[in-house]
Amino acid sequence: MNPEGYDAVIRLFNIYYPTRILILAVGEVLIVCTSFVLGALLRLGEDSMSVLAYQHGFYKILGVTAIVLLCLDYFDLYDSHRLPSSYETYFRLLVVLSLLSFLLAGIGILFPGFMLGNQTFVFGLLILTLALFGWRSIYAWVIRQPFLRERVYVLGRGDRANFLVGALRDRPELGMDVVGWSRSAGGDSPTREALAVDLLEKAKNRGVDRIIVTMGDRRGTMPVRELLELRLRGIKVEDAAGLIEKITGKIEIGGLLPSWLIFSEGFRLNFWLFLIRRLSSIIVAVTLLVLLLPFIPLIALAVKLSSPGPVFYRQNRVGRNGEIFTCCKFRTMLWNSEAETGPAWAGSDDPRITRVGRWLRDTRLDEVPQLWNVLRGDMGFVGPRPERPEFVEWLSREIPYYHLRHVIRPGITGWAQVCYRYGASLEESMEKLKYDLYYIKHMCLSLDLVVIFRSVKIVLLRRGAR
Repeated sequence: MNPEGYDAVIRLFNIYYPTRILILAVGEVLIVCTSFVLGALLRLGEDSMSVLAYQHGFYKILGVTAIVLLCLDYFDLYDSHRLPSSYETYFRLLVVLSLLSFLLAGIGILFPGFMLGNQTFVFGLLILTLALFGWRSIYAWVIRQPFLRERVYVLGRGDRANFLVGALRDRPELGMDVVGWSRSAGGDSPTREALAVDLLEKAKNRGVDRIIVTMGDRRGTMPVRELLELRLRGIKVEDAAGLIEKITGKIEIGGLLPSWLIFSEGFRLNFWLFLIRRLSSIIVAVTLLVLLLPFIPLIALAVKLSSPGPVFYRQNRVGRNGEIFTCCKFRTMLWNSEAETGPAWAGSDDPRITRVGRWLRDTRLDEVPQLWNVLRGDMGFVGPRPERPEFVEWLSREIPYYHLRHVIRPGITGWAQVCYRYGASLEESMEKLKYDLYYIKHMCLSLDLVVIFRSVKIVLLRRGAR
């Protein structure tokens, strides 16, 4: 059984992270720091403490540690979904360590004063290589041990229960094993008594640590008395909607009751929050415009030479409170490409996209003119992506709660963009709405900073563009 008070996820910067992933990251921070301190002790001997204490050695090691963590995150070594096997993990570790050696060599050439003495970082890097491989191997073994995993019983059936069970089985880093599921209790229409018997039997025989309730219509069928009894024994009982939100970073809207949105924690939209977000959006937009100003004429020239038509592409989009505004981007498609088809989403390998346009979309440079929309107040820097009025009218009819994404300004980047691919269908738009609702519920400056950090990573890796 897991220690008392343990939770599978921890909230940090208004994002829920698996506890075990945070333990992995903290452990690697300690390993990196310790490796380079040991490298200094072995290489410098008696002079090591004076170098570390009086020549800012400890701060330099912290700087290198930050670089290592950025590289580990860049290569998705904290994302289990992108690591198909342990061999892939070790290969990427080797790539990170190789990249780190080149970075340290470059820093040593450009900033000799940063180094801690001749070959000190080399010694540290050798120690770090052995320590990281050993730590990852030990960590992978430890998290698979049964006594460190929670035993979960899922009470309910249907799409939400199926999704939850699948998510828990696909996320071993959560440390939760499904040992019981009321799907098999009482046939197609189980009674309250049948559910109660199955629940108590599984809780007794398999030592359940947590019960997750996924039932939609609970009147007369949910075994309330038995759940209360188990809760008083120390077994955790929670609603599936809250757990799904924590482990996926989105709010499942299928079967979601309005009362959950009304009474759940979050959705703190007030004047001061909007003011802080507006000021931060202006600061980011001005900074990026200044940095990109020398490249804007070159981009405009490339667009003009690549195909006939204007440099900029203007299109109506839906903003805050449903107001229509004109969104401006660098043109990436053939001019009048929708003359015959009408409004249409961009698809994979869309033939309407020009060669220069493909590159602009991959690098997100086509979005630069939208910084002007941010300064005008049509958009924020972070928020749900603005959609075309033709699509909004249709999506609002087909998707419940779709109108809620318009309570804030749309953004150039957003939580849905960094967590999900480009939406070009009803199903994908519904999936993106789940992430947009999560963002609106937990909206704050720290979450915006996380979105911006992840956006930079996505641009560098050229993910998700169409």
